[in-house]
Amino acid sequence: MSSGNRPVPPPKPASQRYSLLNPNRQTDVTTAPVRQNPVFPTHNSPRTWLITASLSPLAVRLIRQLLSHGDCVAACFPPLEIEHEERSAEFRELINECTSGRKDREGWKDRIRGIRCDGRTMSGCGAAVAEAVDVFGRIDILLCCRSEAVVGTVEELSTNLATQSLARDQFETLFFSQVNFIKAALPQLRAQHTGHIMVLTSTGGHIGTPHMSMYTAATWALEGFCDSLAYEVAPFNIKVTIVQPNKEIQSLTNRIAFAPQIPAYASSFAEAPSVREMLTTVLNSHPDTAVPVNPESDNAATSPDSISLEPGEAVGEIFYRYPKLPPSSIDKLVNETIYALTAIGGHENPPSRHIVGTEGANAVKEKLKTVTEEMEDFVEASLAVDIFESELTEEARDDRNRGASQTPAASQTPATGPSTTASTNT
Repeated sequence: MSSGNRPVPPPKPASQRYSLLNPNRQTDVTTAPVRQNPVFPTHNSPRTWLITASLSPLAVRLIRQLLSHGDCVAACFPPLEIEHEERSAEFRELINECTSGRKDREGWKDRIRGIRCDGRTMSGCGAAVAEAVDVFGRIDILLCCRSEAVVGTVEELSTNLATQSLARDQFETLFFSQVNFIKAALPQLRAQHTGHIMVLTSTGGHIGTPHMSMYTAATWALEGFCDSLAYEVAPFNIKVTIVQPNKEIQSLTNRIAFAPQIPAYASSFAEAPSVREMLTTVLNSHPDTAVPVNPESDNAATSPDSISLEPGEAVGEIFYRYPKLPPSSIDKLVNETIYALTAIGGHENPPSRHIVGTEGANAVKEKLKTVTEEMEDFVEASLAVDIFESELTEEARDDRNRGASQTPAASQTPATGPSTTASTNT
């Protein structure tokens, strides 16, 4: 793909832009500049994408853009999700478009292949890669984009076996399923001596989020894996890129699991709303996804004075939700991320990390600024533990001098014992 003139960035999302920092925020659409749709970078031939999770609203909209651009798509999806009528509705609508015979959809059905695959099994990932290569002949871009957010504090995720399983499932979904796809695709990419591995995470790879500790931990694990992988596959002309949109991009377009809440962590005692409360506000905006109200939770803790120092007992049960947002709001929510993926995917010199959007970039810059300032505050303590070569040399010389000074004194002291007595008598 050519790396010539880069396209003009698309307009910033406006109106009903959901944010975990401010779910009620709205942008005045009258102030947004009117711009044309972005033009994708040119390429010499159609790109072939293998997408690990294709049922999310973001993935469906991305696939539609790729097909209209002339690319080929191997769209993988977990068997359980494709059977979920509401979850798979948009993807099924896309397939109907591909087979509709519409002039503007001509050739789409020949350039998309749906593949049932649960990324948590290595054999399934290998079969998916083999099928994609069999149909399209190659894989240019592997997009790892499966996600699921587990909401709960560290303590809430350790109250019983069920919540402990939530923590393990978070790593299975967010980390191991992506790693399995990457491992399965590497032999094919090496044989091609080219390829681009793109991993869609979030700004959680830089910034920890209260009540999403396991989500953050799995994200950091995946990004650390990719950082090491990039060095290993560079000799084979395989690129690795981590794309980091805001956390709400992945959270509000995929399933959310809520652990039972411990009353001591109720947001009524906190200075700012928690992530749990913000997500609950968004879910309650649609009657089908409203969060169940547990009266025991309201009565369990009414003031900070009632908080016990004993291990907390969670109130309620684990529940899952797929957020339902208006289509126009979803379009605005994922617009920037889709643009970033299509612009960077298959680029001959892609970035190792790409932060999507001004809000995310500013948040990461603030975090890096804080880390730098803390390092400067304690830089003297850091340098104080260094041992320089000159100090080692001087210490070794002192040891030799001490050893030499002790040797004559030892030789002047007459030895005692049976051997001395025997020599004297002789």
